[in-house]
Amino acid sequence: MTMFGLDEKDLTALVAAATGREVAPEEVQERFARAAWTAIAEPGDRHAGALVAALGSVDALAVIIERGSPSDVVRRVREATGGDGVDQPEIADALARWSPRLSSEAVLRALRQAGRYSVRLLVPSDPLWPARLADLEAFAPLALWVRGTDAALASLETGIALVGARAATGYGEHVTMEASAGLVDRGYSIVSGAAYGIDGMAHRAALASHGFTIAFLAGGLDRFYPSGHEALLTRIAESGAVLSEVPCGTTPTKWRFLQRNRLIAASSLATIVLEAGWRSGSLNTAGHASSLGRPLGAVPGPVTSAASAGCHRLIRDYDAVCVTNVDEMAELAPIAGRTADAVAESERAAAGRKAVPGDPASAEHTRLLDALSARSPRTAADLAARSGLSIARVQSLLGALELDGEVRESERGWMRRA
Repeated sequence: MTMFGLDEKDLTALVAAATGREVAPEEVQERFARAAWTAIAEPGDRHAGALVAALGSVDALAVIIERGSPSDVVRRVREATGGDGVDQPEIADALARWSPRLSSEAVLRALRQAGRYSVRLLVPSDPLWPARLADLEAFAPLALWVRGTDAALASLETGIALVGARAATGYGEHVTMEASAGLVDRGYSIVSGAAYGIDGMAHRAALASHGFTIAFLAGGLDRFYPSGHEALLTRIAESGAVLSEVPCGTTPTKWRFLQRNRLIAASSLATIVLEAGWRSGSLNTAGHASSLGRPLGAVPGPVTSAASAGCHRLIRDYDAVCVTNVDEMAELAPIAGRTADAVAESERAAAGRKAVPGDPASAEHTRLLDALSARSPRTAADLAARSGLSIARVQSLLGALELDGEVRESERGWMRRA
């Protein structure tokens, strides 16, 4: 049994180190393949999700390692599913995106770092896999990297997401502290993104109340981000859980933060925005919750406060429930004696809610701008590997960005204008 040129013994040792236990022989290739996919495909890549769903992670990885033609891939998917499967032009584009990242060294390095930092690999077949992530369908993560306790992972069953602005006011932090502590006292675990401001306060209050708290990060778990929350995240990893869908060594980028938000929303019973400006990133999390049919709440603030304008917008325009205390927050997703009528009512309310608008910027532009540097020139091939886009698509986007004055070309490559 070989994969990426490794024999069975090497594969087993690496996977066991990243899993934290002995792994049965039949599991080794599956876990290694899913680890590899987290390094090859960007978070939320629906084509990777569709290919893995159709062929299985091992065969899907083998297809791209063999560099089969798009028509070969489509044929294999149709044979496996008995239907149309995937669109050939889309698969051609996906193969071009993944090719620059087909590096065994990247996967091996991620697995070794995982073993070094006690980071575990979680796959959908594991008992502790967050079941609600299945609602993301083809956009669901192919694997998760975890630092934390099994009890905290299990507590995601009763998780509520508390999110908000990084530039929080004293009012926002006070409301968040009371909300987090009160929800913990009522049996909920607290889910957030470990950012400065509201997220950090939600985690700290949960820890102070001796409750479970779970943080989803946008980068690898070998280096916590933001660095100013390293001590906080270390505490969360000791008694709660820190998760990411990207492997060790991966840097957080704007695109990965936006994709990380879908995991916060999908894994939680409900999402509550405690304080947010008009264009706060927490509105992106609210958008994911809305699209998934999750209950969505927002805390009002002073009408004169720009820091609460996003919450007021959610309440006025997008039918978020106005919540002003912990009891009202718990009513969004009751966990004790939850009746079928309560569940049905929650689902009806979510189904009738207008969708929250997403980030207006192009996703591909965002990914490419994340990959560019204002100091170091980078070639199109390097940018393709960093952004997860095909080289042809990168070259096309660079031309458009140059016309807009956002990038410039030097003798050694492309740079982002400061």
